[in-house]
Amino acid sequence: MAKKYKSDRVDWKHVWSLKNFLHILAGTGLAVLAMKGFMIPNRFMDGGVTGISILLHELFHINISILVIALNLLFIYLGYRNIGKTFAVQTTIAVIILSLGLLFIDIKPITSDKLLIAIFGGILIGSGVGLVIRGGGVIDGAEVIAVFTRRKVGFSNSEIIMLINCVIFAIAALEFGIETAMYSVITYFTATRATNYVVDGIEEFTAMNIVSSRQEEIKSFIVNELGKGITVYKGERGYLPGSFDIKTDCEIIVTIVTRLEIKQIQDALAQIDPKAFVFVQSIKEASGGILKAKPHAK
Repeated sequence: MAKKYKSDRVDWKHVWSLKNFLHILAGTGLAVLAMKGFMIPNRFMDGGVTGISILLHELFHINISILVIALNLLFIYLGYRNIGKTFAVQTTIAVIILSLGLLFIDIKPITSDKLLIAIFGGILIGSGVGLVIRGGGVIDGAEVIAVFTRRKVGFSNSEIIMLINCVIFAIAALEFGIETAMYSVITYFTATRATNYVVDGIEEFTAMNIVSSRQEEIKSFIVNELGKGITVYKGERGYLPGSFDIKTDCEIIVTIVTRLEIKQIQDALAQIDPKAFVFVQSIKEASGGILKAKPHAK
């Protein structure tokens, strides 16, 4: 039986890693600055949980810090079930820090220029989300629910996220005016680009290429634990300076993953084969195979 590397327990060393914690702390700090200094005073929405929180705050005057925690509870649970316990714990920490920041930190509106608000609010919130992802968690659970829903209905992450955001912006247009909704769209797209930049330009789908002497364990983990498909190429490794004629046959394992799954595979590789050679390629579009989970039969 293959050894399990999927996170079935909390890796507290990973959770309290100084690097990860600083990423989460910096990310939530930028998110607080974006929301209180730019977005909330002007009713500008972002996508996902952030947008829903601001929308409900404006419509029903519920404390924004309470909304952030309440709305993220579902996503934390889904992350726990579908991604891992360590991810769920780090997301919980990030959400609590964000909520406390929104509750206790007082930031006056930084500018009244709507275009500046849309651009810099988006850059700050997007950078914050990206830093938290690099720290191992999320503060906007839209991608988590997209991963979960994709397995049930067969839509892609981007399709599900786009549907959620269209609903948010449509309600914003009806309640606060079309101009506010249009600026909110600018905020969202700016935030999306900033997030992608912070996480090293990782697109929705990313190709991970792995060369290792323990390829069977890696294949088993990716296929049996993550439920992902793989492609295996035959190759040669070697060709080093001073020993150019020395080469050995090898297998190159290729799998297509989302950015939330990259960290999970990297952590497993650190246990299976710390010397594995890994390179990541951003891809613009992918289709076929098992990229989309098929709907479960009723």
